[in-house]
Amino acid sequence: MQGRLAADEAALAAVELDLDRALRFGAGVVVVTDRRLLAKSPGEENWTEWHYRDGLRLGHHDHAGVGTLELLDAQSRLASWRYTLGHNPDALRLIEQFSRQCEAAVAGRRPLEPEHALCPSCKAPLPDDQEDCPVCTREQHTPPSTWTLFRLWRFARPYRGQLLAGFLLTLASTAATMVPPYLSMPLMDNVLIPYQNGQQIDRGLVALYLSGLFGAALLAWILGWARTYILALVSERIGADLRTTTFEHLLRLSLEYFGGRRTGDLMARIGSETDRICVFLSLHLLDFATDVLMITMTAIILFSINPWLALVTLLPLPVIAWMIHVVRDRLRHGFEKIDRVWGEVTNVLADTIPGIRVVKAFAQEKREAARFREANRHNLLINDRVNKVWSLFSPTVTFLTEIGLLVVWAVGIWQVSKGDITVGVLTAFLAYIGRFYTRLDSMSRIVSVTQKAAAGAKRIFDILDHVSSVPETRNPVHLEKIEGRIDIRNIGFRYGNRAVLRGVDLSIKPGEMIGLVGHSGSGKSTLVNLICRFYDVSDGAIMVDGVDIRSLPVAEYRRHIGLVLQEPFLFFGTIADNIAYGKPDATREEIIAAARAANAHEFILRLPHGYDSMVGERGQTLSGGERQRISIARALLINPQLLILDEATSSVDTTTEKEIQKALDNLVRGRTTIAIAHRLSTLRQADRLVVLDKGQIVEVGKHEELLACGGHYFRLYQAQQRQAEQDALAAMEENPA
Repeated sequence: MQGRLAADEAALAAVELDLDRALRFGAGVVVVTDRRLLAKSPGEENWTEWHYRDGLRLGHHDHAGVGTLELLDAQSRLASWRYTLGHNPDALRLIEQFSRQCEAAVAGRRPLEPEHALCPSCKAPLPDDQEDCPVCTREQHTPPSTWTLFRLWRFARPYRGQLLAGFLLTLASTAATMVPPYLSMPLMDNVLIPYQNGQQIDRGLVALYLSGLFGAALLAWILGWARTYILALVSERIGADLRTTTFEHLLRLSLEYFGGRRTGDLMARIGSETDRICVFLSLHLLDFATDVLMITMTAIILFSINPWLALVTLLPLPVIAWMIHVVRDRLRHGFEKIDRVWGEVTNVLADTIPGIRVVKAFAQEKREAARFREANRHNLLINDRVNKVWSLFSPTVTFLTEIGLLVVWAVGIWQVSKGDITVGVLTAFLAYIGRFYTRLDSMSRIVSVTQKAAAGAKRIFDILDHVSSVPETRNPVHLEKIEGRIDIRNIGFRYGNRAVLRGVDLSIKPGEMIGLVGHSGSGKSTLVNLICRFYDVSDGAIMVDGVDIRSLPVAEYRRHIGLVLQEPFLFFGTIADNIAYGKPDATREEIIAAARAANAHEFILRLPHGYDSMVGERGQTLSGGERQRISIARALLINPQLLILDEATSSVDTTTEKEIQKALDNLVRGRTTIAIAHRLSTLRQADRLVVLDKGQIVEVGKHEELLACGGHYFRLYQAQQRQAEQDALAAMEENPA
């Protein structure tokens, strides 16, 4: 590439071409320089160039995972190139640069550089010298902060009474633990040293001091047990509320959010991260509060006994505080990386265990083991980096506290020799200092768990801060009953940079059955998802009974929709529970009626426990056709006014399909039905067929009318007929008898 540029020519933007004209994979490139547009198409040896001039422009569109870049002038299309949509952001940047260069060339000036490039996805300004959008990648790049832990107060607020009681108990128990060292002073000066000098021991005084020591220890034990129990109960409830709130918020998010997340990562956040926060609140935060109180009270007592000796005791504190400040940031970033890497480990498990049949069917056990081994190795590497920092920090703090204790011994002996303090004072001082430095060392160790909890809280609040792209309206319109009229008005929709639907207009009458047909990727399922409001349209509006569905409460609107997906999903539980999933209070008679309507009753009765038979996770104990019929029964039980059939019969054989189709012919009466099917023969009874191609409606009409037109539907039908004949011929050759 560099050999194609002049000595003083600079390449400004480029997009890699990985598809040729026949959509075969290849290698090519389109480059915008400060002088011209250069291109080398896949499979071609020669380069082509165009100098900037008036009327020259780059067009762009995409469909079904393929992007197209076109060079146009006022009269014709000069060239076109294709690429997979992974290169779409580069293509958008290239178009932007090309437009600026053309404008500058026409005006006879150098092109002005924009203040900021724009994110191709959300159009937000990109920081200088960065390609990652701070908006789109906010969750990945925002470092965790210890202040994030203060946001947990919203979950702690309901328990503020118990928290106050726990704090008072902590204060009282800490005060009780400060009594024994103080009593050791008179015990040493008034009992032991006089006895060593020949005086008799005052047994009453000894009994008084020992009783005080025992009483203080007993009181500290009782108060410590009470505060630990209360705060442990509170922290568990805070953790439970945090898990529940996070999961409920997750359920309210749109499908778009889940499309960009891994299941294992979300499970780790709600599971292990909330558990880590709970442990921090119940154990480490309690210890931290005790350490702070202990250090504060000890410092006050030390200064009251001997100010100069107390100052010597506090000498290591500034050094330890500086170390904590330096290490804290490194640990915070390190623990966030550990959380993300652990999410990778969980993702491998979440992928492999549910898909274990596919893994074994293709004998890919070694491959999955290698994936897990690599994720585990990465996890180990990141942990080793964090442990390298932590392993140096903790012993250093211990060393500094030992040095501090040695200095106190030296200064204390010197003051005893001068007569400034007594041996009892030095003994009490050393007892307090032992506790002081122990708590100081404990406080330094809490840096690690605090940063772990902060990283976990940040990952939890990343979920809670995410706003659904399918929001609830502030002033909802309530429709108690839906007639079923649907008006689709010039809607458009994009998945990121890829336009899926453009300018779709369609009106569906109440009780009408509409069949959606078209090639894979033509937008059929997307249109159904928009009607169900799994996503919101980018342009236009979808009206139900004359009301924009964005004005209806989401859950209330979806109760009127019966949905049968292409891939039926069953939950672990009984068959009756799965059928009644949309109507948990359904009677057994209603469940059986729905199963009969879906032609599922007979095979259910053949199971060992009938409707109480357990289905495995995702219905693995049932065949594909049986799972589909239970899914149909589940949709029928709620008696919806809008019925969505997304390839509802694709998982069943021809005989079963005919049985289900008979049931559906009766059930769609009186309901507005939208059905998607690749087998066009299943849609002959539809009132109208809507043919989609490249995200647009190209034909609408009945089966016979569309065949007579000889258009898109006719070609689809002919292709399926030829495929059916070939399959029949192949079957006859395999079984000539």
